[in-house]
Amino acid sequence: MKKAKDVEFNLIIPKGTQIVLLNQIKVLNENAFHTKGTVGKIVALPVDAFHAYQIEFPDGSCGMANRKDFSIRKEFQTEQSGLISPLENYRLFDYVIYRCVVGSKAFGLDDANSDTDRRGIYLPPADIHWSMFGVPEQIESKETEECYWELRKFLTLALKANPNILECLFTPLVEYANELAGELLSMRRIFLSKLVYQTYNGYVMSQFKKLEADLRSTGDVKWKHAMHLIRLLLQGIEILREADLIVRVSENRPKLLQIKNAELDWREVNEWRVNLHRQFDEAFARTNLPENPDYSRANEFLIKARRSAVFEN
Repeated sequence: MKKAKDVEFNLIIPKGTQIVLLNQIKVLNENAFHTKGTVGKIVALPVDAFHAYQIEFPDGSCGMANRKDFSIRKEFQTEQSGLISPLENYRLFDYVIYRCVVGSKAFGLDDANSDTDRRGIYLPPADIHWSMFGVPEQIESKETEECYWELRKFLTLALKANPNILECLFTPLVEYANELAGELLSMRRIFLSKLVYQTYNGYVMSQFKKLEADLRSTGDVKWKHAMHLIRLLLQGIEILREADLIVRVSENRPKLLQIKNAELDWREVNEWRVNLHRQFDEAFARTNLPENPDYSRANEFLIKARRSAVFEN
């Protein structure tokens, strides 16, 4: 399998980039060499990744260097200091504290071709988190359709009423939750607020404009995406009315599947959307949800989780 560094060597580095020699190279038209560690600047590019760059040095001389013979200067000190992240040596997936199934299977809108989308949270040990390397905000495996957010990132998105994160908290298909994750699930309603109206509404309006632009330019519609946008409006209305999020669709399932299967015309879908926006406005005007989520409780939970990462890992 190719490593990131191997891929980098196949890219053409722009003219003007400052470099540091990793190997000595001969000075053009002279019986002399520039030694390892010399700084230079790329002045001419190769025709492809297999030929040499022309490098100009501070004394005005030039030399030819292949990509393996130099490092980009601004990256060189990090490489030499040993601060290249060793995270690939850590099994970050071992620190998943919450795993659930989202997407079509959670909504009850799946078919024989639907994937199983797993999402959740990971909480790395404090030693890794506090190190010079830090930790990624999310880890994912495209092969297994899994994605896990680092706890702070997950909470931040939940506080912003991110639909994907809220669905992750309220999905009925929970495969694993440790004690800490169970506590988070028990307090998940702290993330429901009037922000749902702005977040859901804004996203649906912007995405429908893109779908309409595609329809005008190509004559085609991404029907599955259109279905999920309608579902999102239905979900948002229910959140404002009931102060709860029911992920699995019920009475609207047949009509949503009609959209997915392109059995409704675009005019009818758009009329449904407009009507749902009106219902969303009415629900917003009457909702008992707070203006904002409970930032304080979310912060307290995060601090507690951070402490557990010190003493238990």
